[in-house]
Amino acid sequence: MAVVILSPTVYADDEAATTDKTNRNDKLETIFVTATPLSTDPDSMSTIADSVDRHQILQQGGSTLADALSNSPGVTGTGFASGASRPVIRGFDAQRVRVLEDGISSFDVSDVGPDHGVPVDPLSARRIEIVRGAATLRYGSQAIGGVVNAINDRVPESLPDQPISGEATASYGDNANMRDGSLLLDARAGQFAFHADGFARNADDYDIPSGTMSNSFFQGDGYSLGSSYFFGDDSRIGAGGVHYDAKYGIPGEDTYIDMKQTKGMMKSTFGINAGVFQKLDVEGGYGDYEHSEIDPATGIAASTFKINEWDVRAEGVLAAFGPFSGAAVGVQAQQKNFSALGEGADYLLPTTTKSEAMFVFGETPLGELTRLQMGARVERGTVDGTPASGEATSRDFTPVSASIGLLYAQTKQVLWGLTLSSAARAPAQTELFAHGPHDGPGTFETGDPTLDVERANSLEASLRLRHDTWRLDASLWGARFDNYVFGRLTGRTCDDEGNCIVGDTLDLKELIYTQVGAEFWGAEAKSTVAMLTNEHGTLNAEMLADYVRAKTTDGDNLPRIPPYHVGAGVSWIAQHIDTGVFAKYTGEQSDVAFAETPTSGFVSVDAHLGWSPNRTSRPGLEVALVGHNLTDSTQRNAIALNKDEVVLPGRDIRLTVSGSF
Repeated sequence: MAVVILSPTVYADDEAATTDKTNRNDKLETIFVTATPLSTDPDSMSTIADSVDRHQILQQGGSTLADALSNSPGVTGTGFASGASRPVIRGFDAQRVRVLEDGISSFDVSDVGPDHGVPVDPLSARRIEIVRGAATLRYGSQAIGGVVNAINDRVPESLPDQPISGEATASYGDNANMRDGSLLLDARAGQFAFHADGFARNADDYDIPSGTMSNSFFQGDGYSLGSSYFFGDDSRIGAGGVHYDAKYGIPGEDTYIDMKQTKGMMKSTFGINAGVFQKLDVEGGYGDYEHSEIDPATGIAASTFKINEWDVRAEGVLAAFGPFSGAAVGVQAQQKNFSALGEGADYLLPTTTKSEAMFVFGETPLGELTRLQMGARVERGTVDGTPASGEATSRDFTPVSASIGLLYAQTKQVLWGLTLSSAARAPAQTELFAHGPHDGPGTFETGDPTLDVERANSLEASLRLRHDTWRLDASLWGARFDNYVFGRLTGRTCDDEGNCIVGDTLDLKELIYTQVGAEFWGAEAKSTVAMLTNEHGTLNAEMLADYVRAKTTDGDNLPRIPPYHVGAGVSWIAQHIDTGVFAKYTGEQSDVAFAETPTSGFVSVDAHLGWSPNRTSRPGLEVALVGHNLTDSTQRNAIALNKDEVVLPGRDIRLTVSGSF
């Protein structure tokens, strides 16, 4: 579904967010991101970074990160269930998109199957970033398609200005009798900063134009507590704990998923200030995750998936030296232990994935107008598992990736970017070792333990136009893959024992992981214009578009590629009123792979009306009425494996109340 984007500005903290409300009827400001350790200005990067702020997250109201990002050009979601819609960037999903929380792994099995959710709820996020290009090399070869980073400051990175501050929200949506609420708190005691948050969300089966989508409910809650101690010059040590619970149905199936996760995070910075060595950042975490796929008739878990995972990264930030204006050098180590119980063991036996890596990111000016950015990563990984042969197998991989970008500031208002990269990715556990029925997506999957390293050579050009009252971000990109790995539907169906026949008589679709040469290309654009500004407020217009095409080098369509999108809307922002309407067209997808069905295009119309007695200071209060899919159109997600059985939600009217103090 589309969301009305009413704030073109994204800020890095609560103080800036207050400024956002103050200046929302003034001029368009620059967003801030954490994509690189060298700058928070996305216009200093050769590739375009995007993000959504707290205001947009609350306005969207969905239970997944993909819901919150649905109006970011080039970003869609797997859309499998209300609790399981993983972000898809430019047609890349699962093992090619890394999902992070405050720069640390989300520690889940959402890359194993589309019915598995990401245990990060948008209600806990202050903003969500989408990162592409050289900066993704900081996070691992599984980020070959991009990074989605939920920023929530659960381990505080700065001392709050006030002894205590916070935000409380509550919403009700009529479509699925949806109720949710959240509370975010920040406090300071001397040199200690504290953060706590909690949320709860409950939704029944949602309505569709023709009735109700059975088994589409969602229930979730979570909480966290973290603290940091600040000392010396730009130094801090911090840690936090997070717990997440969710239950959600799988539309088109009889089962539901019961998920829980507990994890710890640590984030520390040590100001070195010795020569060019400015500081050392050390961060990481450990996650204990499990979910069970339960038959509601018996209450018995048919399958249970578990992982224990840790991820640690240390990064040194360097000041200007030699030809470089700044650089970062780091190391990273990860380990994931996966196991499945019950029927899940028929799909994938226990696996262990380990990796160690070194990476570097730097930039150097080429005259007054041009900046060169470079990144490289060398990774050593091992994946241990058992394929269909039943023989324990260990595979070693050494993906080597590099990227170089050129940023040319023709003027302060016109910036050109060009990025060339060669990124490598090791095959993941499922692609190597899957060997049986996966009931959630309804597939019988077979991995290939002989798969090689996947490599993508890509070129991207970007254009950014900046003005006090308008801005444009546009990019044109292409990528050529060697040994592209994907799950290919064969057109046959199978039973649980792997007996397969041609046709759709049996319950499970046969899916085999294979490698081919592949080509991707596409374009994205987004523009915001302040058409009218006077003492009463500002009238903004916004437009967006994206397109992606993907084929094998033999000319066959690749599966589960999103269709194009075109959207436009207007908003009026005044001292007390914030209102707007946005229409987004999702094109038909007829360029489908073998054994896939086409999907029709549809229009989604969203609108919102917000009122606040005082937008310019804390404490603050805002009441908003938000409508999604107001025309109640029938919508299907072209990239969902269950798109033939599942229709997306129909009209939804939501009332949201938020207050800050």
